[in-house]
Amino acid sequence: MESQVLRAGARLASIRDFAVAEGVSRFTVVQAYDRLVAAGFVESRRGAGFFVTHRPTPPLVPMPQPAAPARVEVSWLLRSMFSEAAVGTPGGPGLLPVEWLDADMVAAAVRAVGRAARGGLLGYGHPRGFVPLRQQIAARLQADGIPAHPSHHLVTTAGVTQGLDLILRHLVQPGDTVLVEDPAWFLMFARLAAFGARVVGVPRGPDGPDLEALGRLAQEHQPKLFIINAAVHNPTGFSLSAAGAYGVLRAAEAYGFMVVEDDTYGDLHPGGAIRLAALDGLRRVIYVSGFSKMLAASLRVGFIAAPPELVQPLTDLKMLTGLTTPELGERVVHRILADGQYRRHVERVRLRVDDARERCLKLLASLGVRVHHAPHAGFFVWGDCGRDTQPLALAAAEQGLILAPGSLFSPDQRDSTLMRFSVAIVDDAASGRTLRALLGPPPDSAAKARGRVD
Repeated sequence: MESQVLRAGARLASIRDFAVAEGVSRFTVVQAYDRLVAAGFVESRRGAGFFVTHRPTPPLVPMPQPAAPARVEVSWLLRSMFSEAAVGTPGGPGLLPVEWLDADMVAAAVRAVGRAARGGLLGYGHPRGFVPLRQQIAARLQADGIPAHPSHHLVTTAGVTQGLDLILRHLVQPGDTVLVEDPAWFLMFARLAAFGARVVGVPRGPDGPDLEALGRLAQEHQPKLFIINAAVHNPTGFSLSAAGAYGVLRAAEAYGFMVVEDDTYGDLHPGGAIRLAALDGLRRVIYVSGFSKMLAASLRVGFIAAPPELVQPLTDLKMLTGLTTPELGERVVHRILADGQYRRHVERVRLRVDDARERCLKLLASLGVRVHHAPHAGFFVWGDCGRDTQPLALAAAEQGLILAPGSLFSPDQRDSTLMRFSVAIVDDAASGRTLRALLGPPPDSAAKARGRVD
């Protein structure tokens, strides 16, 4: 067919004649014909047989390459991070490298679910999520001191991003003020802008938000929400101190705002992290987390733990925007949790991340990048390059390395000398070469080298 020996409209031999001529079973021929139909080479005409189809070859038109922007913006960075060319780049989209994860564990869970679930995979599933998974999530949260009931406090989502989106859809109206950390996850700024919210940044330090600034801004703006990473903050890797956590909750009580605790990277904390939802008991705190970062990005399984009066409206919004979340992924995560593999897997990943982070800090120091406060944990290093990182990020992108300049992590997008680095770059030789070419030796090293030559 591809060489035009069999042209469009030609009738193929019947299944029986083909099987006899080639000495194979009829079942084999049926499978072959079905695959040809699926590929678009053949069509089946009831009562007449199988015929070669007309498959026009579309002209090869090269995809237009977008012009390099004058400035790195969120939409451009997202397109770059998830482009085909970026597949396999170390930590570009904020993901752990696939070789650091456990593909065999996930694949085994998928197979086990396929064998056991059968008809259970064919329906929509429960609007609040797979019940056994919610029971396991509740048990995990209770072990961390968060009093979550599987029916009263939990609803599953397609990852943390959908969870945050549902919360904002329900609670934020155009014109409302939402407090965010500065720096903070850049995607949140774009989502808030889409809802017409006024975004106000609260400076974030190693122990948490600046409590004096938080109180002043809350009094001035009367915010609806404060969105915060309590453990393993993105992009700095910091975690809340006890004083910082109590200060946030006191401000929420005094000024009447809700707190949204984004715990996306919390599993990378070595243990004992303070969770606002545990201190508050899910009264003013809405807790959001998930499993995609530690298991597989394609397993879009997250959850919201919220006060009972919010769970039903959040579930209703979930159904209005996407009906239910896919139960297959939720069953896979449930299987991994039920088999007891997740805890050991997280420990292995955390040790590898911690080792890479220490090596990344040394690499960046050798290139003159200052880290004002070493991160407590996590996958990122927040480094000061001593110059505007916008041009550095654009130059790195031209060489295939996706970096996020510090300006993206501030709600006012101001120029910054800071850059978020993924610790995975230390295990990628090409990334190391690109960084060395862009950053070069520290200025004092260059001066010493010139002095020796002189």
